Amino acid sequence: LLAAVAMLWATPLHAAHPLITDDTGTQGKGKFQLELNSEFSNEKENEDGVSIKESGGEAAATLSYGLSDTIDLVAGLPWQWYRLKEDGSVVADEDGIGDLSLELKWRFFENSDKGLSLAIKPGISIPTGDERKGLGNGKLSGGALLIATCDSDIGALHANVGYTRNEYQLDEDRESSRNDIWHFSLATELNLAQNIRAVTNIGVETNSDKKSDNSPAFLIGGLIYSVSDDFDIDLGIKKGLNEVETDTTVLAGIAARF
Repeated sequence: LLAAVAMLWATPLHAAHPLITDDTGTQGKGKFQLELNSEFSNEKENEDGVSIKESGGEAAATLSYGLSDTIDLVAGLPWQWYRLKEDGSVVADEDGIGDLSLELKWRFFENSDKGLSLAIKPGISIPTGDERKGLGNGKLSGGALLIATCDSDIGALHANVGYTRNEYQLDEDRESSRNDIWHFSLATELNLAQNIRAVTNIGVETNSDKKSDNSPAFLIGGLIYSVSDDFDIDLGIKKGLNEVETDTTVLAGIAARF
């Protein structure tokens, strides 16, 4: 049950929604960005003759603050929900806040002539969610993300390599879930017009379920519409590229800078 629930949510990298892959951009000293993002997932499978249907979602608020022109402090808190059915009968139906994340993004290298920049983003996950409901780990966890961005007049290319060390409070979580999670992903942005960007994202990460060595892989396609220089609206679709990734997830969000 807990392994199935874990697959409903992607690693919270706090990228430019609907992308999961992060970019090296920062807010600038003294500036804020508030993101309100949502996702709605559905998964169907058959295991040992039992029909399993999973549905879930997340509504998350992420606040970024520029400590300097190259360093951001990022805090995120999700509200999560899920429902699991076996042969049409509900076996789990829960909702609540998830684990609070705190991250620090530092863009430590920038070559404006080539449009290349690098950043590192360490972070921790604070156990504010109820692990007994499958909404958190129950223990402090942490990790780091290495980010590369290449900008051009027509768009941008982003690459991420990340590592997360998950710690678990419950014995059943420790027995069923891996501690060490690796993430690899690539994303592109294409400037279709002055205020519209088409985005794509592909990635893979370690399966958190100890019983499976098949790593979940995903593909995202979407659009970001800039209503103004300081306000964006986005929409995307995330599809699983193999059976261990969630079948379909709809992504939608807004971002305001001030």
